[in-house]
Amino acid sequence: MAYKSRFRPVNKAKYVGDISDVICRSLWERALAKWADRNSDVVEWGMEYVIIPYYDKGNGKRRRYFTDFYFRFSDGVKMIVEVKPNAQTKAPRKRKKTVKYLKEIQTFATNTSKWDAARAYCHSHGWKFQIWTEHHLRKLGLKIL
Repeated sequence: MAYKSRFRPVNKAKYVGDISDVICRSLWERALAKWADRNSDVVEWGMEYVIIPYYDKGNGKRRRYFTDFYFRFSDGVKMIVEVKPNAQTKAPRKRKKTVKYLKEIQTFATNTSKWDAARAYCHSHGWKFQIWTEHHLRKLGLKIL
């Protein structure tokens, strides 16, 4: 079973969305939620707050992308952030076509479809889109496994 936990923001006025339903789907998301809640440069934030329609090249269907994080910083910058392990931000290396490999290719196609849609959404709104991996989270001073 995948990780899932509730997070209770301390600075409730900063959180956009339903404060009673803040769900973290990884320990990394939980660490980043805690960082956002306590960081004075983050004046507004939300999880799965921005929903972007996209065409999923991995499954050939129209879907909705519930983005991991939305931030508005004290300098006015608005940003959507996806939290992913660095290994999942790169196409799987070519190898024998096993069920596992084909699933990795499909997942990567789905993810890139989401990210392309998020980049277009952010571009049209004057926002930024970034994928934060374990490397970025460590630079923020977050302790991750």
